[in-house]
Amino acid sequence: MSEVAPDAAGDAENERLATAGDMSSPWRLWGAFLAERAWGTVREDYSADGEAWTSFSHDQARSRAYRWSEDGMAGVCDRNQRLCLALAVWNGVDPILKERAFGLTGKEGNHGEDVKELYFYRDATPTHSWLRYLYKYPQQAFPYDDLRATSLARSRSDPTYTILDTGVFDRGYWDIEVAIAKLSPTRLHVRVEITNRGLEQATLHLLPTLWCRNTWSWGDHVERPRLALDTTATAHEGAHAIRATVPGLGTYWLYGEEPATVLFTENETNSERLFGLPLAQPYVKDAFHRYVIAGEKDAVNPAQVGTKMALWSQHTLGAGKSHTIYLVLADQPLGQPFEDVASTFATRQKEADCFYASHLPGAPLEDQAIFRQALSGLIWNQQFYNYDVKRWLLGDVVPPPSSRLKGRNAIWRNIEAQHVISMPDTWEYPWFASWDLALQCGAMALVDIDFAKSQIELLLKEYYLHADGQLPAYEWAFSDANPPLFGMAALKMVRAERVQRGSFDHAFLQRVTNKLLLHYAWWLNRKDADGKNVFGGGFLGLDNISVYDRSQPLPPGYELKQADATGWMAMFALNMTLMALELTAAGIDYEDIAIQCYMQFLGIANAIGGHTAGHADGLSLWDPSDGFFKDLVVDPNGQTQRIDVFSWVGIIPLFGCEVLDARLLTRAPRFSAILAEHGGGFFRGNRISACPTTANARGERMLALVDDEMLPAILNHLFNEDEFLSPYGIRSVSKLHAERRDLGDIRGIGAAMVEYVPGESNSPLFGGNSNWRGPVWMPTNYILIQALEKYYRFLGPEYLVTLPCLPGEQLDLREVAKLLASRLVNLFRPDASGQVMARAGFGASLGKVDPEGLHLFPEYFHGDNGTGLGAMHQTGWTALVANLVHRSIRREAPAFWRRQR
Repeated sequence: MSEVAPDAAGDAENERLATAGDMSSPWRLWGAFLAERAWGTVREDYSADGEAWTSFSHDQARSRAYRWSEDGMAGVCDRNQRLCLALAVWNGVDPILKERAFGLTGKEGNHGEDVKELYFYRDATPTHSWLRYLYKYPQQAFPYDDLRATSLARSRSDPTYTILDTGVFDRGYWDIEVAIAKLSPTRLHVRVEITNRGLEQATLHLLPTLWCRNTWSWGDHVERPRLALDTTATAHEGAHAIRATVPGLGTYWLYGEEPATVLFTENETNSERLFGLPLAQPYVKDAFHRYVIAGEKDAVNPAQVGTKMALWSQHTLGAGKSHTIYLVLADQPLGQPFEDVASTFATRQKEADCFYASHLPGAPLEDQAIFRQALSGLIWNQQFYNYDVKRWLLGDVVPPPSSRLKGRNAIWRNIEAQHVISMPDTWEYPWFASWDLALQCGAMALVDIDFAKSQIELLLKEYYLHADGQLPAYEWAFSDANPPLFGMAALKMVRAERVQRGSFDHAFLQRVTNKLLLHYAWWLNRKDADGKNVFGGGFLGLDNISVYDRSQPLPPGYELKQADATGWMAMFALNMTLMALELTAAGIDYEDIAIQCYMQFLGIANAIGGHTAGHADGLSLWDPSDGFFKDLVVDPNGQTQRIDVFSWVGIIPLFGCEVLDARLLTRAPRFSAILAEHGGGFFRGNRISACPTTANARGERMLALVDDEMLPAILNHLFNEDEFLSPYGIRSVSKLHAERRDLGDIRGIGAAMVEYVPGESNSPLFGGNSNWRGPVWMPTNYILIQALEKYYRFLGPEYLVTLPCLPGEQLDLREVAKLLASRLVNLFRPDASGQVMARAGFGASLGKVDPEGLHLFPEYFHGDNGTGLGAMHQTGWTALVANLVHRSIRREAPAFWRRQR
């Protein structure tokens, strides 16, 4: 990318955002809201066994109408997904038409589900006014069978078998880039550029496809949309015009610039192919596959009407040659639809360049590229999510088995989702996950604060938040508990808005606080049922990190008291305290709430341990001999046993910290009195945590679970390269456990072991598709950096530590945070050999196929060598690298940094 100076064009996207607001805005009507995968999801599973991956397979996807949502390549749709536009391609030798990305199911991949395609989200603006997507398509037959068979034959100890490992790209491939530029909220220009990257002449079939989501086949008497060739539309010679009449959306026209064969069919299931049942009508979803590949001329509707259509053209190009086609989708007929195509693309490209340059002025070009592509991927991962759980439980035309009424998500009948939501990933995780979403909003707030705020409020609405106060975790099990991060996210939103706009949205904060109080009470009542202020919670999004599957109960009478759950709740209590104090400072009386939440925090601090020699309940999670927090098992007799594991579980209590500025205490005299009462960290006779009677030079006060005496002990573990510190961040499990594996017998669990596994999982827990037993994960590293910066804010540059990784040097905590942040950002920068570790999961051959060095955003990173692993397009929470890049630039602008602080 080239250096771009902000000018008038740089204000264009900001001006659109200023009027865009939430998802009801016209500029948010159309976007990249189409998933890469809709098959194999819980929503589409109507089986008796609940095996979603096999209930609706990739092989069925081309022939079976989806019930809840659609998928496609480089696709866009309206925000209610009534009308969709995406690209299908065929290289002339594939057994199927390439309409969607291919990947392995959870049981086919040796490390769980895994997309087996090569594509990149190149660019995007927050209003989706500019989008770029690059797909790399082999010129030989796509190796579906090889990918399945080889992956099935590999064990968990073997590496993932990638599309590049098959060698199919060595024999030539196509670069297919789709760019979409909105001329207006309802007029989209589409550019498809294909380039022959082979050594010989080759032919590629292009089938830009327009279709309607099937809303009419489920017994609701919904009016059927209609797509038809519009012979009355005026356009230049050779062009085609398709008229789409869509109830609720209106009428749109799709124009194709070049001569093409126009194909029509219905978005209906091919029941004959899938189930051996007669067709209700002759034209079905897989018609274009059958027409183009199998030569079935009667597969498409000769009347040229339907609910799905495509413009089929063939392009034969020599080696290195390119060709471009253009489309226009508009809500009105156009006499000359392509007359301003060149200027539209040039303008939106320049606006996007200026928009991103304005966020990182003076940054190195490589950092600008990381920032821009991370946020572009996050924008592409916004998806239309549709799931009416009550309807799903009861069924549609064919009722599901009665067991469903007591099975998965049965208590979540309140969920009526039909919204655009930020997803972790559009293939491997094409559904929201609540703790992912909280962190994704932190990244999105850098460029689109309104969308980020609306996402937080969305999941707190009655059609997501359960009446008992629980937030749904994720589609596979809404009742699982995810870490309570929405308080942290809400505070981040109002703080970011204060910096960006100089305003503080107290109305938003009040609405969110009111709803989060319900969620807060749910945690207190459900995850601390005995009221001892030490919490459980299950796996809490850390999948296989424990010595056993924490999502499963222990034997009757046994309890697990979790350091991570307790740490998360300490953080949540302080988040709620700060939110209530912010409202109180604005003249909205929430002081009682602030006191109540802070007293809860003190109770947690009293229970979790620290300086206390002993507790009446014996539930101290702090191990003073090791200087670390650890889980406890409590047996039926009340006896406890520590689980001697060094992992993120014992680091998360460090997150329980906040800094109060003097402004917040001015209007809260009763709260100030509570601080004085417990000054020095004394509570119920115990010295528990940092709660000083004195303020720092700025008049600030520190509230923290970990005090300045415990902090060095934890940092000694974290920044020891023989323990947690990797060249690429903090490992999820200490390297100590490469040797210290056997934990002996743990009451209620039995013989226990934990192993440092720096790469992909060797455990089948949670499908084996992610690993918290050694790799580096961006989200927890990011929250740790935030915590260290808060400690620095209060303790200042005078508080120095010596780290094992830098013996003889003394660093303040901001320097410690910067050390960690630089290692994480370096995952996306070339090393001395030119290797980018975030891309390394595809191997060295990726550079031959992608000489530009476009970024991938993996789920996690190898704990020793930094190789990107897991979902390779998870520009969800891995997009937090954009925040780290942003912070590094802020450091060079002290005035701006002071405002942010």
